[in-house]
Amino acid sequence: MSLSIKRSYEAPAASDGKRILIDRLWPRGLSKEKARIDLWMKEIAPSSDLRKWFGHDPEKWKEFQVRYKKELAANSELVDSIRKMAKRETVTLVYSAKDEEHNDAVVLLACLKK
Repeated sequence: MSLSIKRSYEAPAASDGKRILIDRLWPRGLSKEKARIDLWMKEIAPSSDLRKWFGHDPEKWKEFQVRYKKELAANSELVDSIRKMAKRETVTLVYSAKDEEHNDAVVLLACLKK
């Protein structure tokens, strides 16, 4: 299974394979041409309530992970669909957060690798 994560503002590369945007909102100031997104899976992103509560506050990181994993468990068919894609081809989960350590892509990647 070939999975990785990458910020949406980093230049796309051929080695990214299938680029899946996993944010509920489109990245600000980024054109569709420049982003080169193959699939936008808004439904797998944290809920609006969870996203607003977290606010990318590192103090809330542990609790965010717990809450987001519960949401992912409720969306297991979406998680499974990414796993299936990653078995066939390279998949890069694309996210917009500035914080590269405390974001939904980190949590989703860990869940996918289980």
